[in-house]
Amino acid sequence: MTTYLDAALAPQKNTGQIKLYGPDGFAGMRAAGQLTARCLDALADIVKPGVTTDAIDRFIFEFGADHGAVPATLNYRGYSRACCTSINHVVCHGAPDHRPLREGDIVNIDVTFILDGWHGDSSRMYPVGPIKRAAERLLEVTYESLLRGIAAVKPGARIGAIGAAIQDFAESERCSVVREFCGHGVGRLFHDAPNILHYGRPSEGVEMRPGMIFTIEPMINLGRPHVKILGDGWTAVTRDRSLSAQYEHTVGVTKDGCEVFTFSPAGLDRPGLA
Repeated sequence: MTTYLDAALAPQKNTGQIKLYGPDGFAGMRAAGQLTARCLDALADIVKPGVTTDAIDRFIFEFGADHGAVPATLNYRGYSRACCTSINHVVCHGAPDHRPLREGDIVNIDVTFILDGWHGDSSRMYPVGPIKRAAERLLEVTYESLLRGIAAVKPGARIGAIGAAIQDFAESERCSVVREFCGHGVGRLFHDAPNILHYGRPSEGVEMRPGMIFTIEPMINLGRPHVKILGDGWTAVTRDRSLSAQYEHTVGVTKDGCEVFTFSPAGLDRPGLA
């Protein structure tokens, strides 16, 4: 049976119980989420052909340091970078390196800053110069899938409503939803209960209650949904090498819907504007 508890009284570990945050928690997540969003905004002028993902990683680390924050991924379970950079057929968890981005690439940049103990987790897609229409369409479908998932967040509904909204739209657009990865509870912990699947039925999953905070981060493929993990133990790629895209926001359930903590203050989180 699912149990919910006041986050202020909860241990700082994932016990499988669902933490419910009050106004102080929402304020902390708002600040952390907006810092991450401003960093992702700044990257819009940096992501260009010839730029390496290693240079992007250094920028993110320095941006956090300049604002009193640290990247949550740095030394997390052996991962050694400040962000994840997933290019073209890389689904998620791509590690920055010295290879330059090329015109026509699409890249997901996933950033989580820890600010005053709170985790602001978000990711966006960036076109590298002009991109093909198929890639452009994938970005549009993926972002709309995320928005439809967010629109399903309200108290009393089941978590499955989020996944159903995403799956129904993505598959209606002849795209597929990756099953192996999901959203997650977040707050003072990077990964917490509950898991947020990006597929399913509205009647499935735990009930959403005010105070819950979690990420929604659908990974959508142009081809089939199947993925494999490369030898580094982190990088996930599409098995058929089709393009993959992902957008991610962190949200908190309110009494009448939800608050999105990681919306871009400049409106740069939408496809074509990043």
